[in-house]
Amino acid sequence: MLGQTINKQTDMQLLTFLSRWLTANASLFIIAIAIITFFLPELFTWVHGTTQTIILGIIMLTMGLTLTTNDFRILAQRPFDILIGACAQFFIMPCVAWLLVRVFHLEPALALGILLVGCCPGGVSSNIMSYLCHGDVAFSVGMTCVSTLLAPVMTPLLMEITAGEIIAIDAVGMFLNILIVTIIPVGIGCFLNYTYSKSKHFPTIQQLMPGLSVICLACIVGGVISTVHDDLVARGLWLFLWTFAVVFCHNTLGYLLGYTAGLLAGFSKAKKRTISIEVGMQNAGLATVLAGNFFAAQPLAVLPCAISCAWHSISGTILAGLFSWRDKHA
Repeated sequence: MLGQTINKQTDMQLLTFLSRWLTANASLFIIAIAIITFFLPELFTWVHGTTQTIILGIIMLTMGLTLTTNDFRILAQRPFDILIGACAQFFIMPCVAWLLVRVFHLEPALALGILLVGCCPGGVSSNIMSYLCHGDVAFSVGMTCVSTLLAPVMTPLLMEITAGEIIAIDAVGMFLNILIVTIIPVGIGCFLNYTYSKSKHFPTIQQLMPGLSVICLACIVGGVISTVHDDLVARGLWLFLWTFAVVFCHNTLGYLLGYTAGLLAGFSKAKKRTISIEVGMQNAGLATVLAGNFFAAQPLAVLPCAISCAWHSISGTILAGLFSWRDKHA
């Protein structure tokens, strides 16, 4: 019995270490999966349709499992901060995406992808980046919660406004899909957290959630690479570089304009950093699933979403590092 207990403890310590490593090296892991899948596209052909939706649901469940009642009290205690953050999130990124589509003269499929990324809520990993750069983590969690809760309404509405002239948007279907893959899993996770938070093993389970989220996101990216593999091969490096340029501009302008919004609102340094990261980093995993479910006739629509999945993790880490470096050399 003692030996079994020791083995279980060792296994759990190994899993916890693996989760921390994956969280710290999320961007490298996702890029590695993308590169491997490009050469071995059959590895992730199983990640599509319902499977892809379930995987995103697991990501949102992991988010819910880490939220506490204290996190939701933030929404009532800091209404002005949250209002400014939500307005910036759902105004800046869709507008920037709409402008970039026209500046870069994107073909319809790629335009749909970047617009979808712009209309989605903030990314889950933005909370980690806010912590790393000494931002306002409570504000970050509050912004992520609100943008996720608003997503079933705001994302279809904004897509109708920005992309309605490109393709018919199934706003009702998108609303229901976002509800199923975001709000319900987050709600279940919050319920489990509230019910079992005092359980001896629950904190350990929470520590494993970030690593599981990274693995799931990597699977979604791998599935996208498998889907667009033939187009990437046929159209060469130019398609990737052109799409990456748009994603880079969208993401970078999100950081800059998010910081500017905080500056205009009179936010503290920590809050300006947080709103910058929250606005710039999108839930590209959700965008990927929505692109696959609603724009299947335009398979290249998932490409900007997949690139955003990887790049937002990289750029968020870089920005957090720059903020921390500035603190040390101030």
